[in-house]
Amino acid sequence: MTTAAPASSSYPRTALSVNVNKVALVRNTRHLGIPSVLRAAELCLQAGAQGITVHPRPDERHIRAHDVTDLAALLTQWPGREYNIEGNPSQNLMEFIRQVRPQQATFVPDSQDQFTSDHGWSFPQDGARLAPLIAQCQALGVRVSLFMDPIPAQMAQAKAIGADRVELYTEPYAAAWGTPQQAQQIEVYRAAAQAALDAGLGVNAGHDLNRDNLADFVRGVPGVLEVSIGHALIADALELGYGATVQAYQACIDAGFAANNS
Repeated sequence: MTTAAPASSSYPRTALSVNVNKVALVRNTRHLGIPSVLRAAELCLQAGAQGITVHPRPDERHIRAHDVTDLAALLTQWPGREYNIEGNPSQNLMEFIRQVRPQQATFVPDSQDQFTSDHGWSFPQDGARLAPLIAQCQALGVRVSLFMDPIPAQMAQAKAIGADRVELYTEPYAAAWGTPQQAQQIEVYRAAAQAALDAGLGVNAGHDLNRDNLADFVRGVPGVLEVSIGHALIADALELGYGATVQAYQACIDAGFAANNS
């Protein structure tokens, strides 16, 4: 039996950060500079996205070093919008953090050749090496979010090493959406989010969220401050355009948020 989500009238509305990695992936198949990562980000911001996310991997299979700095310059023209740079702090992430000082750094435990993010950090084993890197980011004025599996017992430990937020890895929820396991997965994420909130952490979420499953997630997991969405959103934009797609995802967030505040 699932537990009903608590009323969340005190929670802020969930922000949408658009991950533009897949725009860079298409661009990199030719040497023409199109589609433009910078233009994609600009159009998403114009449509109301609250932030832009990139995950620059060491092999530059999609986002390249110049994209990171170009987007940092663009975001200075959008006060109040957020720049989120994801990556493994033991690889190339910290260099970018020191160079551009984004609003948020999301630490992800990816190997160099990993196809896509598929698990979160684990404690206590990852704590000792992450704590000083978190402190370095915070000394630069950069908020730190840790990519985490939805395990309630891990949240207080993430807070103990200095994290500001956690980003809940949502692929298991996305895989269960529309099946009899959906309600059970929502309860797993609701419990993890509540544990994070109780520990004093902010809660983000991301991975395989889309127009079908986003509203149910926002409705079922109150308190999520930000969702980072890339693959599905960019795929939708190929059909709908960036502006209409961002507005469609915002409508999903609004639907979920309104249900929690009705």
